Amino acid sequence: MYLNNSFINSEKSTELYNLAQSSLIPLLEGALYYTIPLTIISFIIGLTLAVLSAVARISTIKFLQSLSRVYVSIIRGTPLLVQLFIIFYGLPNIGITLDPFLSAIIGFSLNVGAYGSEIIRASILSIPKGQWEAGYSIGMSYTKILQRIILPQATRVSVPPLSNTFISLVKDTSLASLVLVTELFRKAQQIAAKEYEFLLLYIEAAIIYWVICFILSLLQDKIENRLERFIS
Repeated sequence: MYLNNSFINSEKSTELYNLAQSSLIPLLEGALYYTIPLTIISFIIGLTLAVLSAVARISTIKFLQSLSRVYVSIIRGTPLLVQLFIIFYGLPNIGITLDPFLSAIIGFSLNVGAYGSEIIRASILSIPKGQWEAGYSIGMSYTKILQRIILPQATRVSVPPLSNTFISLVKDTSLASLVLVTELFRKAQQIAAKEYEFLLLYIEAAIIYWVICFILSLLQDKIENRLERFIS
């Protein structure tokens, strides 16, 4: 108790409070200018890749099936950090030098695409075969059945796991700090290294990540409720 009161009333606690205040804006800038855009752009591109890969996987064209299977296998079978290092530090060896932010987008998009592909494929396969047969019975083509009957229903099934992937991506963007993207966590690292206050800065960064993920989880609930209302 004595130590706690001593600490609370000490100059040290005042310094930590002032540092927490002064570092808040730079950390929020890192989140707003890099973490959030990196998450949104990577997820949109990754989701597009996921849909294309899932459709290729269930198609009757063997080449597309194999291509999708190899892509998903490579990405799921290698660590995300290794993928980022290959893109940012490895490609310059063959003459391809990319901006850190672009490298991170490519790495995260490929990762989301592979994992999202399995989610969407499973969602499509969960739709009863009778839905396909009903479409064929009224003369619809494979593409029309997919667009108008299967994908809308599969969307409702895939939204919860895809939302979880999106929230996980927010946290994964901290890996972009290792390829020199000055996102939220790298900002915290820079300030912590300068002030020698690692615990405070890392906790502050963790709280900001938590707030972002909490807001996204609320949005996830609203989207799921709306889809349930319109698609059911």
